Amino acid sequence: MDDDRVTRRRVDAAEIRRANRRWWDADADDYQSEHGAFLGDVDFVWCPEGLREADAGLLGDVAGQRVLELGCGAAAAARWLAARGARPVALDLSAGMLRHAARAADRTGVRVPLVQADALALPFADAAFDTVCTAFGAIPFLNDSAAAMREVARVLRPGGRWVFSVTHPMRWIFLDDPGEGGLTAVHSYFDRAPYVEQDEHGVATYVEQHRTLGDRVRELVAAGFRLVDLVEPEWPEGHEGIWGQWSPLRGRLFPGTAIFVSERPAR
Repeated sequence: MDDDRVTRRRVDAAEIRRANRRWWDADADDYQSEHGAFLGDVDFVWCPEGLREADAGLLGDVAGQRVLELGCGAAAAARWLAARGARPVALDLSAGMLRHAARAADRTGVRVPLVQADALALPFADAAFDTVCTAFGAIPFLNDSAAAMREVARVLRPGGRWVFSVTHPMRWIFLDDPGEGGLTAVHSYFDRAPYVEQDEHGVATYVEQHRTLGDRVRELVAAGFRLVDLVEPEWPEGHEGIWGQWSPLRGRLFPGTAIFVSERPAR
């Protein structure tokens, strides 16, 4: 992409919502074509490093649990949860992604409720879920992710678990490059200005947000959560795949994913 089409700048909430909904609707086919095999139809993959919930067990025993997959994409994780006895609901802003979720349900016969909605205005009652989770969904794209944490807390029962994965904040120091060009620090870790791709008129077409590790912890605590664990998956031996800026070269040197495991304390 041309250099003048990529920038770091503030973007208001309405422009962000329009940009990301249009982006994921337009990119859904290409995204599934490129990454669908890695993610599977009925599987829960937390990150490009390939950490699976079947191995990590970050959600605990999900049998009988009411689970919300936030920013579900094609909802492979929700179908995996359903296959293990959970009662999941899969939510995404993008109709294009939910179209792929419906197709995968037809292929697999594993069906879960699909909801199109904004993570900042979840259409569910208070304490409707036992667990809320997302693998790179919603949170990285919201300008007010602290408000999303409060929404998750609202729909989660006391004692429930909230687990989400995002790009590791330290990755924002480097260029978005899986090769040697992505090994040199060029940005300030403390610059929270979002990454923006824009059209020839300067209108945002894709927006992704940066928060530091401390920012994420403070968002969780302010929403009433208790941080249980912060998982930084290591790059596994034998994994030679490249996903965007994730690669064996970078993955063996510094983390690419942060997974926040938190709980809403029981009253």
